[in-house]
Order: sequence, then C-alpha cells, then structure tokens
Amino acid sequence: MIGFDQIEFWHWWIAAVAFAAIEVFAPSAAFIWMGVSAAIVGFVLMLFPGIDWEYQLLVFAVLSVASVAIWRIYRSRNPAKAIAPNLNRRGTQYVDRSFTIDDAIVDGHAKLKIDGVIWKIRGGDLPAGSKVRVTAIEGTVLLVEPD
Repeated sequence: MIGFDQIEFWHWWIAAVAFAAIEVFAPSAAFIWMGVSAAIVGFVLMLFPGIDWEYQLLVFAVLSVASVAIWRIYRSRNPAKAIAPNLNRRGTQYVDRSFTIDDAIVDGHAKLKIDGVIWKIRGGDLPAGSKVRVTAIEGTVLLVEPD
C-alpha cells in the first residue's frame, strides 16, 4: 500500500483518467473538471517533485471547486441551444403559416389536411375554400383566424 507521502505525478494522471471515465458513465460536467484539476496537479508535481501531499490535495481541491463553479456560472449565462427545438412539436412549425380550408368551420371546429396529416382546427366560422392563418397551437388543435 502506498502512503500519501509517496504520491507521484503519474498517480494524479491516473486519477484524472478515472475522473474522465466516471464522467462518461455519470455525465454531470463535474467529474471532467475534477479530472482536469488532477491532471494539472500531476503536471505541477512533475515540475516540482518535492511538494508535500497536503499541498497537492489543497491545490486539487481548490482547482476542482473553482473549475466546477466557473463551469456552472458559464453554463447558466450561456445555456445550450437546442439543435431542433420543435422536433417533437410538429404543430408549432405551422404557426404563422396560411392554408386554404377544404371544409367549412362550423361551430368553431373543422379539420385541415396539412402535409398528409389531418389536423383539428378551431376558429371563427368560415365557409369552405377560405384562407386561414394558424396563430397558435393548443395541444393537438391548431388555432386559426381568417387570413
């Protein structure tokens, strides 16, 4: 068994790889920063091999806390942008588009075929052949108004 006073730089690099492996299985963006901190401590220990283990742990702890805190602040100020925000919300892509209805809107309800899909629509009564504009979506119902 190795004692704390026998820690060498490569021990920190093994810890860095271990933290990176943990990040793969428990993605939280915290373990990767701890791994980076361990790697930095390993490089510092390689350059200055006489550093006591207490200072090594102190530097590791400070770097880990600081890097995780900085990462969280950065992510809160710069949230990830969705690649396709409406991917599973198909109806939202029809908002602000205009269509011609085949069936009259009676008592505020009708159906409209868009791209091979029949949608329920709700709006003011209109005769068949009228142009409507989708203003919003409510569940699976498109809300329309005369265009």
